[in-house]
Amino acid sequence: MGDEGGAEAVLNLPLNSSIPISYHPSFGPHDDLLLLEVEPTFLPHFLHNQVSIRGHPDDDAVLCTPSSTYALKSVSTSNNLFLIPPTTQNTHNDPNTHNEPAPAATPTSVLKIAPGHMELVHIAPRLDKLKSLLAKNPYQPDFDEADRTGLYTWSDLAGRIQASDEELRSGLQAVSAVEIDGYWRIVDDELMAEVFTMMLHDSVLNDWSLKSLKGDEVVPALEKDGFPPAIVIHCLEMFGTESEGVWSLDERRVCLHFAKRILRKGKRKMESFMEEWEQSIPSGMRACFEMLEGEVLLERMGIETWVRQFSISALPSDPAERFAALFRERQKWEWKDLEPYIRDLWVPGLTSEGLLIKYTRRTQPTADAEPIFTAR
Repeated sequence: MGDEGGAEAVLNLPLNSSIPISYHPSFGPHDDLLLLEVEPTFLPHFLHNQVSIRGHPDDDAVLCTPSSTYALKSVSTSNNLFLIPPTTQNTHNDPNTHNEPAPAATPTSVLKIAPGHMELVHIAPRLDKLKSLLAKNPYQPDFDEADRTGLYTWSDLAGRIQASDEELRSGLQAVSAVEIDGYWRIVDDELMAEVFTMMLHDSVLNDWSLKSLKGDEVVPALEKDGFPPAIVIHCLEMFGTESEGVWSLDERRVCLHFAKRILRKGKRKMESFMEEWEQSIPSGMRACFEMLEGEVLLERMGIETWVRQFSISALPSDPAERFAALFRERQKWEWKDLEPYIRDLWVPGLTSEGLLIKYTRRTQPTADAEPIFTAR
């Protein structure tokens, strides 16, 4: 058996030619070996150890590169695939034997016969678990620093969340998470509201422009008020953008914050809501109802219009689950109401129109009427 050929024997095998094969001494099922088909553009990620399999044992496995996530799908074939290991003889450095098939009389040994292989299918990251994990232990002022139960480092999250590193970072940003002492946390809503209120209060006292807040002034001032610097900086990141240490508060984010604070107690009549909203926002900012797309729904009761909170951030990211949740909320949707809640859905190879065809039924009584979408 020592004269058997290896994989080198078939690398440059001419078309329509054949070679003898034999069983390898270690031939068997080898369930720990799977064949994976990848595009040539993927090879650098594999060769430089830039891929990982992520998820728990009860999850469907995904493979992640630094920037993308792929489902691992099993593909059965009508022909068996022979897994042939490299030869143990060091012939690949011999210029006289390189790229030459093994002699016809030398059998090529087969280690395993595979009925199929695995392939990669580009998918959206599975981030729904991220917020549920972090929401169990939000950061609060009375946090016991010695108790790390239920807290997650970057490594912990990367092992649990089925997303690439780049997608995981985007997911953490989307749920407004912050790293504190090496652990990623969602800050308690009431604490963040308290910090932001104090920031606006200090801006009036110190005559700070909300379009030009200097970090080296804001952070020490709020630290004197009892707020940790990391939380103050996180508050600035949530409500503004930074350039060279100077922060400019974003009008939409600020106005949305106050709208949510008003609606957390329940739905309101439109006139009453708009009046309180406009009175609550900082001077110089202008509230516009279009700012609330994907955050509120309108209900018409007779001649009155009511507004209530219904945030896209609370909906699942999986398309099937998203549409199911939307149609539990309303049996019928007009496009102008539905569009903000599906705008962020992304399925590789499927357009927004394709999603609508797959998950909804569209009716339009007349050509100039607003289309209505119901569950398929």
